Amino acid sequence: MKRTGIIAILSMLVLAYQPAFAEDQIITIGTGSVSGVYYPAGGAICRLLNQKRKGVHCYADSTGGSISNLHGLRSGEISFAIVQSDWQYKAYRGEGAFAGDGPFTDMRSVFSLHSEMFTVAVAKDSKITSFAGLKGKRVNIGNVGSGMHEIMKGLMGTYHWTKATFSKATEMKPTDAAQALCHGEIDAMVVAMGHPNGLVQDVTGSCGARLIPVRGAQVDHLIAENPFYAHTVIPGGMYRNNPKDIPTFGVKAALITTAMMDEETVYQLTKAVFDRFDDFKTLHFVFATLNRERMVNSGLIAPLHPGALRYFKEVGLIKE
Repeated sequence: MKRTGIIAILSMLVLAYQPAFAEDQIITIGTGSVSGVYYPAGGAICRLLNQKRKGVHCYADSTGGSISNLHGLRSGEISFAIVQSDWQYKAYRGEGAFAGDGPFTDMRSVFSLHSEMFTVAVAKDSKITSFAGLKGKRVNIGNVGSGMHEIMKGLMGTYHWTKATFSKATEMKPTDAAQALCHGEIDAMVVAMGHPNGLVQDVTGSCGARLIPVRGAQVDHLIAENPFYAHTVIPGGMYRNNPKDIPTFGVKAALITTAMMDEETVYQLTKAVFDRFDDFKTLHFVFATLNRERMVNSGLIAPLHPGALRYFKEVGLIKE
């Protein structure tokens, strides 16, 4: 066992003896670092469930993020997990970092959460109005090993671009790229994150950066080839100097569990969130743009857990 904390141990006991602990159940949600979005997201879900169900004790467990959560979920150390859709896809199929583990076919979806959007910011005085307009410009394509760098590489591939396509291609971290953009050292930068975001607020507010749309046949092709991507929109007016909606794409964060988790628990958790959906949206700023229908129909890789499916059918979000 990688973590030997009391929460993980109790969680495994509960999973093993679910009927006996039905009235005094401990549920853990694997999230991410305490400074990120996943940890408060898991805490918000637990808060609503704990308020609704007496005898249920839900805890958000700070972890190393998506990959750590998938390993913890598979081993039974945690009950639920918040995981990016691209990592879900690879784990479910037993690919990439999960090739040695084999396909995680017991993975089950509960609902998706916010989008982590591929975002392109360009300098205030730049004439760039589309992704294609980055050709020949000075562009930060994301630091090597980051999600934004991987997405950028995939999109560049659909355009048949290489780093030589740009007059300058840097691979700085987002904070360094933001400074370079505001100081006129680059023309554009890419990031992949939930919105609203403090870094984007800084570059749009302090140096008038603009966000440009990322759409078209090449984006459609990338999404068709990679089902863990989905179209999304950065709402207009969220940032200064950006009054219009910005269409783009990205991965989805989603709450998942396993086929071993009992139907009633998943049903009650889903009900706790969706019955108080307006309250849920106020519990963290990235939830402000959540949409019920998209949470059921977008960004889910594994089959829906029967407990979630039961609730969504009851309220008409999924038709019989």
